[in-house]
Amino acid sequence: MKQIVDGIRDFQANVFKGQQKLFEELAAGQHPEVLFITCSDSRIDPNLITQTHPGELFVIRNAGNIVPPYSSANGGEAATIEYAVKALKVQHIVVCGHSKCGAMQGLLNPDGLAALPVVAEWLGFAAETASVVGEKFRDLSGAELLDQTIAQNVLVQLKNLRTHPSVADALGEGGLTLHGWVYQFETGTITAYDPVDERFASVTEVPADRLGLRA
Repeated sequence: MKQIVDGIRDFQANVFKGQQKLFEELAAGQHPEVLFITCSDSRIDPNLITQTHPGELFVIRNAGNIVPPYSSANGGEAATIEYAVKALKVQHIVVCGHSKCGAMQGLLNPDGLAALPVVAEWLGFAAETASVVGEKFRDLSGAELLDQTIAQNVLVQLKNLRTHPSVADALGEGGLTLHGWVYQFETGTITAYDPVDERFASVTEVPADRLGLRA
């Protein structure tokens, strides 16, 4: 906690003063173009990996970067998605998984969640991920199986996003694009789902006109 308090002092004394004009402008309102949905894992920092500034990303974080289907759990995720799409008019939604994801490890090993019943219940919204992985990648194990689970979960959560009326309407009107990403801690790389080749490839290599999913 001392490190955090010291960081606040440094921010107020040095960082804020250098960007005071930006923060004064943000006090008047926000206009982010992107809703970024990612894991709560402390090792991923959306603003750091995208090199964005305050006011540029609207963010949802939870264990496993999960998007419950609409009406199955109308909590913080559903409210934030609706606000981002209908009120803020974001143009893009990114679902970003990451390597070594503890939530996905738990999904693969449900017996290990006996002492974490709330986590186990939450991962029920990734049950389709477990089903897909069990069907398509039954020959894999260890790190390879985990990597595939992380990637497939991103695709399942994108599918869940489409059940939200605000998202479905914006997609139908052509004002919204969905993106599936996976961030690798070890290399700093981000792979994006290419709907044409139906695979994840480096976000810097996928042609711009193939980045993201539309209506």
